[in-house]
Amino acid sequence: MAGKIDLGEIHHIRLTVTDFERSRAFYTGLLGFEVAAEAPKSDDPKSDPSYPVLWGGCVMAKGSYLLGLRPVASEGDAFDEDRVGLDHLSFHVESRSALNEAIRKLDENGVPHGEVRELTSFGICVLPFRDPDNIQLELTSPL
Repeated sequence: MAGKIDLGEIHHIRLTVTDFERSRAFYTGLLGFEVAAEAPKSDDPKSDPSYPVLWGGCVMAKGSYLLGLRPVASEGDAFDEDRVGLDHLSFHVESRSALNEAIRKLDENGVPHGEVRELTSFGICVLPFRDPDNIQLELTSPL
């Protein structure tokens, strides 16, 4: 390929979810996101000009992260990282002790998680867990 596009940091990511309120509670309550923009409540959300942007969902912010929730998946659908598209989403935390604190909070909230994996060749530790739609999330710290 000729030429490269000069990229900055990732601007935002939007997740398609089955249950908007459940996902919103997960990301705001457990991961500390704050709703920055939300589609207005309406009997006909498609009549609102924000619909093609928000899809009846919201955009949340935490520091430099922008995360959107798009509530258009069918009830009973579940994420599958073995299909084309997203495999997982990883958030940086500052230290291994922050991972340990996250384990405590996940346990307190009844959120299943895997074991911390030390990836020495990358110089990181990774803690995997899943959101309410089975989307794999990770917390990643330096070793």
